[in-house]
Amino acid sequence: MKTIFTTGQVAKICKVAPRTVSKWFDSGRLRGYRIPGSQDRRIPREHLIRFLKEHGMPLGELEEEAMGKILLVGTDPNMKNNLGEFLPSEDFKIEVAQSGFEAGIQAESLHPDAVVIDFAMGRNDALMIAQNLRKNPQYKDVVLVGLLSDEDTASGFDRSIFSETFRKPFDIALLAERVRTLVSRKKQLL
Repeated sequence: MKTIFTTGQVAKICKVAPRTVSKWFDSGRLRGYRIPGSQDRRIPREHLIRFLKEHGMPLGELEEEAMGKILLVGTDPNMKNNLGEFLPSEDFKIEVAQSGFEAGIQAESLHPDAVVIDFAMGRNDALMIAQNLRKNPQYKDVVLVGLLSDEDTASGFDRSIFSETFRKPFDIALLAERVRTLVSRKKQLL
């Protein structure tokens, strides 16, 4: 994943001439920096994504990276739709896995920013999924959210592997807002 772009690379993404990108940069609309001792400009990924979104331009090849990706594991079938009401599809992609095995396959293809694990699938399974994600260096920064029932909050386990836990019943809007905040902070999109 590229983190710094040249004006030529930005021009290709935006489908404009490199000179246009230079004008955006020089006018202060597109933020970045100049290479010391040179006129060459560099634009960090987060500034480019912000610029494209602010101006309603298509994200092109950056779209997949700009979206927040959420994996729901073992959740109620309606959870995807309910969460989708609060997390717009143009900003978030939500996938569902019903088992630990399926979660592993989905995580490999989706590369989620957040994984929401419902303890209704079984406490041991939920903890094993969370621990396996934390052990894998590829997912060490993923936001992990646990959805706990009363029995799970009463019995002790190491909650430090989770970024956040919610106790059932919970407000879906609150869960969506917390996931949005944690993912946005992680991706530095907002």
